[in-house]
Amino acid sequence: MKLNKLIYFYALLIFMSFTQFVDAQEDLGRYLQIAAENNPELQVKFNEYMAALEVIPQAKALPDPQIAFAYFVSPVETRMGPQQFKISASQFFPWFGTLGAKNDAAIELAKSEYEVFEETKSRLFKDVKADYYNLYFSQKSIDITLENIELLQSIQKMATIKVEAGLASMVDEYRVQIEINELENQLANLKDKQWALETSFRNLLNANNDFVINFPENLWRTDFPLTKQAALDSIQSKNHQLLQLEFKQAALAFKKKAAKLEGRPDLKIGLDYIFIGEGENNLSGKDAFVFPTVGITIPLYRNKYKAMVQEVAYQELANEKKKESKSNTLETLFENTWKDYLDADRRINLNKNQVDLARKSLKILETEYATANKNFEEILRMERKVLQYHLALEKAVADKQAVIAFIYYLMGK
Repeated sequence: MKLNKLIYFYALLIFMSFTQFVDAQEDLGRYLQIAAENNPELQVKFNEYMAALEVIPQAKALPDPQIAFAYFVSPVETRMGPQQFKISASQFFPWFGTLGAKNDAAIELAKSEYEVFEETKSRLFKDVKADYYNLYFSQKSIDITLENIELLQSIQKMATIKVEAGLASMVDEYRVQIEINELENQLANLKDKQWALETSFRNLLNANNDFVINFPENLWRTDFPLTKQAALDSIQSKNHQLLQLEFKQAALAFKKKAAKLEGRPDLKIGLDYIFIGEGENNLSGKDAFVFPTVGITIPLYRNKYKAMVQEVAYQELANEKKKESKSNTLETLFENTWKDYLDADRRINLNKNQVDLARKSLKILETEYATANKNFEEILRMERKVLQYHLALEKAVADKQAVIAFIYYLMGK
């Protein structure tokens, strides 16, 4: 039953995390689900969180009872008879509030471990999306390069016809072949890079090498829905690394309270059972109870307890400064990321216009070459521009979505 509950809890966390992606980007949403279910690192963090939950009942538990047995080698004679053996049972009770403080500290530490799990999940989703966008661009680069090879081959046919007609030099045909050779070499490199990227992506999903990765024909071009300030506010309040440090700070506060209470006496309550043997006064076999026995521990070594409290105080200060440093780092990281977001948006608009202009120019140059036998070098130069701007456009589209994914990661989503 407990295992089923854990599986249900884990599945619920996964479902809540990736549902938002499934409707708009079905394939990517499916990959996020697979990664959440199979990624080994995420499973490690989840099990560490479950282990932290198991500390809570340990923290609030009383010390184990003590039972002692004493046998009188030389029975002590009493008026009721000789004492033969004694059984003692006792229980220590920490000072009032000590166990509660330890329990609260364990709860806050478990919350801190949960934020570590959530941080790992957010980072995993960011990595999956970033690798997916890189894979899309790599695949698009292959497709665009193939299109340009076909375009050059059509230009080469045009040049061949003009050479055979004596209207152009063989140099034109050679120039086209040089461009084709370079693109074919670039295409081979792109295919090698694609396999390496696919391997990285499959490892994030913990999938086999035969796992098929699908891409849209054109990547979506969604904008980030929040303002810059709203995003920064969300980072400062919901980032999992900051939340983890907040819960750790709360745990340290309870730990310091428990350390202070450790310097108070512990209480001991117990009872003794003494077995009385047969005596000469015919009161044989009558056992006696001594109840209760009460005792306390005396915390004489005050320096030890002062050091325990001071230790936690230093840990609190260090954790507070660590949170402050992390907050500053996240703000700087967000500012750079926001700059990249604006840059990617500008590059999309620029390269979209550049592609349109370069294609129109290429058509004009092709017409001029076909009719007037001029500007062949300009045809090759403009063809390279078409390739350059088309690749830059797809790179900007992929970069923009990767930046958005990174901002969501910083926001703890």
